[in-house]
Amino acid sequence: MMAHEQHSVLAPGPRDDEERHPPRATPAAGRPARRWLVPLLVVVLLGQMAAAMVTAAVQQTPTIDEPIYVATAADYLHEHRVRLNPEHPPLGKLIVAAGVAVADPHVDTAYRGDQTAYARHLLYESGNDTWRLMFWARLPMIVLTLLFGLVVFAFARELAGAAAGSVALALYALSPDVIAHGSLATLDVPAAGFVLTSVWLLWRARRRPRLYVPLGGLALGAGLATKMSVLPVVPVLMALAAWSVWAAGSGDRRRALRRAAAGAAVVAVAGVAVVWLSYLVVDPRLRWSAAGQQVPAVHGVKGLLVGLLPFPESYLDGMRIQFGLERYPWQGFLFGHLYTGSRWYYLPAALLVKTPIGMLVLWAAGAAAVVAVRRLRPVAPYVLIPPAVLLAAAMTGSRDFGTRYAIFVPMFLAVAAGCVLAVRRRWAPLATGTLVAFVAVSSLLTFPYYLPYSNEAFGGPAKTYLRLHDSNVDWGQDLGRLADRLRERYPGERVWLVYKGSGVPSYYGIDAADPREVAPRQVRGLLVVSDTAIDKARGRLRTLIDTSRPIDEVGHSITIYRR
Repeated sequence: MMAHEQHSVLAPGPRDDEERHPPRATPAAGRPARRWLVPLLVVVLLGQMAAAMVTAAVQQTPTIDEPIYVATAADYLHEHRVRLNPEHPPLGKLIVAAGVAVADPHVDTAYRGDQTAYARHLLYESGNDTWRLMFWARLPMIVLTLLFGLVVFAFARELAGAAAGSVALALYALSPDVIAHGSLATLDVPAAGFVLTSVWLLWRARRRPRLYVPLGGLALGAGLATKMSVLPVVPVLMALAAWSVWAAGSGDRRRALRRAAAGAAVVAVAGVAVVWLSYLVVDPRLRWSAAGQQVPAVHGVKGLLVGLLPFPESYLDGMRIQFGLERYPWQGFLFGHLYTGSRWYYLPAALLVKTPIGMLVLWAAGAAAVVAVRRLRPVAPYVLIPPAVLLAAAMTGSRDFGTRYAIFVPMFLAVAAGCVLAVRRRWAPLATGTLVAFVAVSSLLTFPYYLPYSNEAFGGPAKTYLRLHDSNVDWGQDLGRLADRLRERYPGERVWLVYKGSGVPSYYGIDAADPREVAPRQVRGLLVVSDTAIDKARGRLRTLIDTSRPIDEVGHSITIYRR
């Protein structure tokens, strides 16, 4: 009974005195206007987000990871088997395949190279229009990112009303990180969005467990079938499912306990089923051979974990590949310091740099409100524990490459931030509105360069490369813009290029040589360097940079020097 009473408090709805004494029907024309205000705001927020993501998708050349995912999607469509990119499950690439199918590129099924060579062959050597193919590959992810925005809105609205839902959606739709990665044919946003959707459905299961527990399990399975980094949150979501079923029940404790255990089991079984289904959609015969794949042996606790999981063998081998990648001595870059290995505090520090200041304040206030406001406390485990567990797991990783590994943080904390309006203080609406406006200005000013965004305290997007590298700022996305800049401002000049990315400069009309392959005295003209290469520059390249004069920049990710 107590659980039902809590829900009646948490669920938005008219007060008892309003039900007994309905408001008078004065300004009849005003009520419909107010009724349409929130839907209109939702449309505006998602509309500007869609415009930002589509603009990025149209203007940006392929980032480092995208070609492999797009090539794998094309391979799924033509070969119907898991062959490329086994280190990631198929679902995210199946979503990309929906766009690839529309683009209908020529696929050379006889080509036999590794996944990197295969991707290059598809995009640049098979006669395909790379711009068109990449746009259509990115479009399904843009649509999915917008749908996750509706989940953020619905979740926060259920907790604290329509105004809270609007604030949460505004923070989500204005997040530079979500816009940047939601516009790419990559896996980070869909994996995080499916986890958020699962948590929202499990929260709703407190009222209707028979409907929402299985749906929550399916959403969790979609996350697992998109990216393996979702695995650490599985026990948390199983526990939340059990708690939701327990809260929804009444009567005999033993019976309620059995139902709770059954709820956790349903989530696990549904999740596993979605993973298997994603592989069956690609290849109903589940053909898989590790031959030709560099699958390392995994021992100890990790090896035991892999052996116990009830997933297809290709999924398990993908986990082994991921564990092998974790052993590689990757280079990181943080606040001007280049290092080998990882730093446990990297992701929190990177989030501090790449999140609008107003958003950081609202995240903290929202998390505090969820814990402090009595009627919101039941949702605190749902909103705060899953992102905390995922962040803790990501912080133990060896690849300090960007906030995309923590993209779930702006999603979950947007929901929490909306709950600030549940605080019974006169200043709360005004302060919240002011901070959201500050976020909007900060986000819109970086348009259309969302990938290299950093907030005003760290100098804005133009200074991001001084503090961070890789997908935080320079992921190979501006090769096309560089070609336009060289053609418009520097026609006919000698170009020396150090480019970090998957693109092929000559495809975009860039005729350049590598300055590291000749004596420094021979490098005359324009020296063009990706900002990540600047961060990592040592030896000859560092000498060239230090003895050159910066004259221009492209997309806040590529610097042009004169020598």
